[in-house]
Amino acid sequence: MGRIFEVRKHAMFARWNRMAKQFHRIAKDITIAVKAGGTDPSSNPSLRRCMQNARAINMPKDKVEAAIKRASGKDAANFTEIIYEGYAPHGVAILVETATDNPTRTVASVRHHFSKGGGNLASSGSVSFQFREMGVFRLGPDGLNQDELELYLMDHGLEEMGEGTGENGEPQLVIRCLFPNFGQVQKALEERGIIPLSAEREFVCTTPTEVAEEHAKEVLELIDKLEQDDDVQKVFHTLA
Repeated sequence: MGRIFEVRKHAMFARWNRMAKQFHRIAKDITIAVKAGGTDPSSNPSLRRCMQNARAINMPKDKVEAAIKRASGKDAANFTEIIYEGYAPHGVAILVETATDNPTRTVASVRHHFSKGGGNLASSGSVSFQFREMGVFRLGPDGLNQDELELYLMDHGLEEMGEGTGENGEPQLVIRCLFPNFGQVQKALEERGIIPLSAEREFVCTTPTEVAEEHAKEVLELIDKLEQDDDVQKVFHTLA
């Protein structure tokens, strides 16, 4: 299927300059996964995914275990997942994925970031049509027969498979499927004994937006502000 020319930066973590933010995001994901499917990763594929992603950012094992324990307690926060849509300056579309225990606070904060950054928060559906909701798996390519794996995964929902790089420039194999097929592809990899470096839901833009370099800087500044917000999990955009 050829090389994947990824629109977004090769790793969303590369734009986050605080390790605490990364751990905080994973801890929220763990809470949501545990509340939905319990504390046993063998029977909870969402929790297995969170644990894989925790390893990908070198989150200490004791912190992961502590997050699972907190999530199973009666005082654990109840997070609501909400996606906000908006436009950055110069017509770049943005999706903001949040996990919050106070939606009123979160929407006010997200609106503030857009307004201060020269963009605007938009209504539901006004931006999302420019993205495809996909499952994205990143694998270490060593020891893998890529042609054989591609043929195998095509029977399990594979949409795209190609080369990518990690945040330190290391080679990776990037696999994409439509998000409804996420669990199917995850199971297929597990049956082959393949443990992904990371496994995420991502919104991949269908038509990148080209802007001048000086305008791109304004857009990236807004994206950075949004990503630094404690309630924000991920930010997706159409910036080329």
